[in-house]
Amino acid sequence: QVQLVEYGGGLVQAGGSLRLSCAASGRTFMSYAMGWFRQAPGKEREFVAAISWSGDSTYYADSVKGRFTISRDNAKNTVYLQMNSLKPEDTAVYYCGAGRTVGVVSTTPDYWGQGTQVTVSS
Repeated sequence: QVQLVEYGGGLVQAGGSLRLSCAASGRTFMSYAMGWFRQAPGKEREFVAAISWSGDSTYYADSVKGRFTISRDNAKNTVYLQMNSLKPEDTAVYYCGAGRTVGVVSTTPDYWGQGTQVTVSS
């Protein structure tokens, strides 16, 4: 079992930055690929970014490529999402996910966090 807790969301003006963190429980964190998803009101949850267990490989949705950066610190059991140049359309609840492979975590993670709200004002 993996338990995930996200934090770092909040209200920011367009063009600003936020860093989300996702802390994972358990000693098996290193064996999981990690990902971030988001869900805006009235829309389906969508993939944002993923990172392999080693951190060597990262993947991004086209909508955030060049603006968001996913990273992880296996010593701290934490994955991060640095979000720069934020736009109002980035407003959503952001969820952290864990999966055995990047393929799994990019589509249907095995474990989910509870989500953290990000609101970008224009």
